[in-house]
Amino acid sequence: MPYVNIRVAGTLTREQKQQIATEITDTLERIAKKPKSYTYICFDELPDENWAVAGKLLSNED
Repeated sequence: MPYVNIRVAGTLTREQKQQIATEITDTLERIAKKPKSYTYICFDELPDENWAVAGKLLSNED
């Protein structure tokens, strides 16, 4: 099963996670014709004090 791993600095509310997951699954359903259950979505939340680390992770820099 394909999965999407989303890394964020700080925390997201349940509603924010749900909105992101809905947008990703809706896009896959529309473009790739895959059912909503096709993709597993995981959120990695970093502590607020790790903004520099998070920025590095999100920009794919080493």
